[in-house]
Amino acid sequence: MAGGLGLLLAATLPLQLAAQDRTPMRVAVEGAFPPFNYLDANNKLQGFDIDIANALCEAGKFECEFIIQKWDDMIPDLVAGKYDAIISSMSMSLERRQKVAFTAQYYTSPSVFIARKDSPISDVSPAALSGKKLGVTSSTAQESYANHLYPDMKKTVFRSSPELYKGLSDGRVDIILEDKLAIYDWIANTKAGTCCEFKGPDLVDITYFGEGAGIALRLDDKERLARLNDALKAIKDDGTYDMINAKYFPFSIQ
Repeated sequence: MAGGLGLLLAATLPLQLAAQDRTPMRVAVEGAFPPFNYLDANNKLQGFDIDIANALCEAGKFECEFIIQKWDDMIPDLVAGKYDAIISSMSMSLERRQKVAFTAQYYTSPSVFIARKDSPISDVSPAALSGKKLGVTSSTAQESYANHLYPDMKKTVFRSSPELYKGLSDGRVDIILEDKLAIYDWIANTKAGTCCEFKGPDLVDITYFGEGAGIALRLDDKERLARLNDALKAIKDDGTYDMINAKYFPFSIQ
């Protein structure tokens, strides 16, 4: 009997170890893009991206380590192998697809112009905004869009979204261009954001803004790509995604 029990334990132990085995995955986030990813008062990462990443790591059986990374270095350092994935509200633009692979979309959001409520600006066409001071965040789809379609605006490039918003509220720029969902939280839920409002229509040009946000991986990382896509489908099917969505937004962002 003892020998039989020993054989049984020997047979089941590898299965138990396999069930516990998780693939290490280093995940880059900016940590400066509320409500998607940011550091709270205790210097802990919070936000929609962080909750989605944790859910994907659980569903996909990854052992995840978050790495805070400057936005400008995100893609170069991914390609260089300093981490394995970017889960940081990165829009899937045509330009970025030349450098990295993306999972299926995990949320979508238009871009929009925002100005102070006392601003006389109403028309946001290139002709109407010629000569105005525009704020954008460095190395974003919004910066690329503005450079190509609004060449006659005087541009100030900020290092992060919080700095961009402060530049607008302080009057250093006349208007900014930003992801609508990102700035929705600032306008709706902060005292500083009451200064400002959306101007003009939603901007959805996929040439610049892509087809929503995806998880970026190295081009040859096909196995991880498939596993993350399976995990993304799983958290959408079992309701996890909807619960995370409702925590941050009173409407669906799928």
